[in-house]
Amino acid sequence: MLNKFDDYPVHQTAEPLAHPASSDRNVYDRSWFNGYAEDGSYYFGIGMSLFPHRSILDCAFSVVEKNGRQHCFFGSRRAPLERTEMQVGPFRIEALKPLLSARVTLDDNDSGICCDLVFSARTAAIEEERQTMWKGTRRTMDTTRFLQFGCWAGTIRHPDGEIQVIPSQCHGTKDRSWGTRDTAGEPERGGAPTPPGSAFFIWAPLIWNDHVSHAVCIEDAQGQPLINEAIVAPLYDSESDVPEVVESRFERLARMRQRVSYHPNTRLAKSAEIDLIDFQDKARTISLEPILRFQMKGLGYFHPEWGQGFWQGELATGSDSFDPAELDLLAPENIHVQQVVRADDGERSGIGVLEQTVFGPYAPAGFTDFLDVPKR
Repeated sequence: MLNKFDDYPVHQTAEPLAHPASSDRNVYDRSWFNGYAEDGSYYFGIGMSLFPHRSILDCAFSVVEKNGRQHCFFGSRRAPLERTEMQVGPFRIEALKPLLSARVTLDDNDSGICCDLVFSARTAAIEEERQTMWKGTRRTMDTTRFLQFGCWAGTIRHPDGEIQVIPSQCHGTKDRSWGTRDTAGEPERGGAPTPPGSAFFIWAPLIWNDHVSHAVCIEDAQGQPLINEAIVAPLYDSESDVPEVVESRFERLARMRQRVSYHPNTRLAKSAEIDLIDFQDKARTISLEPILRFQMKGLGYFHPEWGQGFWQGELATGSDSFDPAELDLLAPENIHVQQVVRADDGERSGIGVLEQTVFGPYAPAGFTDFLDVPKR
């Protein structure tokens, strides 16, 4: 089972590249992007995931405008062995310049959503620390991720209108990750029952005038950190200024710390503060003010029909549309969100996103059950 990249000296095992090193059914390889207007008037998200042992390649594109409906396109197919074939029906991702630019197109289809967008990097690719998590004696997540900040140009059409995406007004983040994780596809059956776990997750890439910052954490039910990382890195004026060779100029800080205030009777952040803490224990406190909400189920996360990694057929496409203001925010599929946020550290202002999900008990917020809220 050979593909084009087998002609390059890139092998990590004795197997062809189409053969993952692990036989874990949850092996995946994912491309993910977001884009959002500086004034919070719109947000769009893009995802494509390969699940080689499930033989599935799926994708999604979703867009929301302020005070409007969120529209979603979904696609799924049998995974090709050729890894450069990043297309599902009318949806395509092209790596124009690896680690610099990419093109995302969605041709006319029954969803009424289409786009032609180009992402242009404004930072070097930033490799997060390897993320490994366990459930008992089994490793349930083992991933490598890099992110890259940039801007977008192009157009989006959806059932309620059209968006002209202008680079000076549209920021974005590229997120590439691969490895294994057990959050996609049908759960495994059999064996002794295990109680549902807890998950508190924050992911906050922010863009400032001359640099970017990033904070990510996963905590257990008591608020103890399982994964915790804080990074700052240079922001370049244009794609041509970004170093061609992946640089190491980004600064990995000691840790991050977070404080979230929730909307009443929800698990949705009303506001948040993030401390970026250096190795001298000096903290830079960043206040985050949400201005637009995007439901991550629009990209397949916990979507009841188009969840990631589920077999939909040899080739299938679908769509969804909903008003975010009318959702039950305690329904499982609506817990996972990204919000466009204004950022302020007392000296500078910035823009970015706050991604969050809180499942199960989480003592710092007073959550004691799977999807309850504090009794006050």
